[in-house]
Amino acid sequence: MNSSPLRGLYAITSTALCSDRTRLLAGVRAALRGGAILIQYRNKPADAAQRLADARALATCCHDYGARLIVNDDAELARAAGADGVHLGAADGALTQARAQLGPQAIIGASCAGSVPRAQAALTAGASYVAFGRFFVSQTKPDAPPAAVEWLTEARAAVSAPICAIGGVTPDNGALLLAAGADLLAAVDGVFGDTTPDAIERRARAYCALFQAD
Repeated sequence: MNSSPLRGLYAITSTALCSDRTRLLAGVRAALRGGAILIQYRNKPADAAQRLADARALATCCHDYGARLIVNDDAELARAAGADGVHLGAADGALTQARAQLGPQAIIGASCAGSVPRAQAALTAGASYVAFGRFFVSQTKPDAPPAAVEWLTEARAAVSAPICAIGGVTPDNGALLLAAGADLLAAVDGVFGDTTPDAIERRARAYCALFQAD
């Protein structure tokens, strides 16, 4: 399994991108060409058969580029698809159970809103990285509670695991989050808002340039 550090662009698939598998794969390949190190497959409206077929195809695609696939919410799907891990929200199942299902090498992410104690508890339960947000206005989750950039600095002082920043993250505001302590910048519409491959690759490169300058 790829053991490179968790630092870079974390691209999360949009509902529009997932509406067609050919478009989905083309878009993800474009993000990978642009430098994304993690892809999260997030497709809540799809049925189980579609999600499994999509996730299997995406796992192969990511591995071809030396990147890793994370499945949103569903550890069993991640296991069945040969994905590299799962991302769990507060109501998406126990981290300890996901770790038992996926094994010691799997990447398991945990949403922590703006709570450092919640992040510490998640890491104790088996998380590989912790995610904070939303930091800015988000089209994907506009009603999510806001998070203060200062919380990243607090978290950085409290935990040694990778920290992911999510929620309205763009190439224009991402440098602020990296300076505050983030290791991963997660984006949905910022990468996949335009589903044409050229635009996706260009957007991904803009995020990745922040890490080169950091």
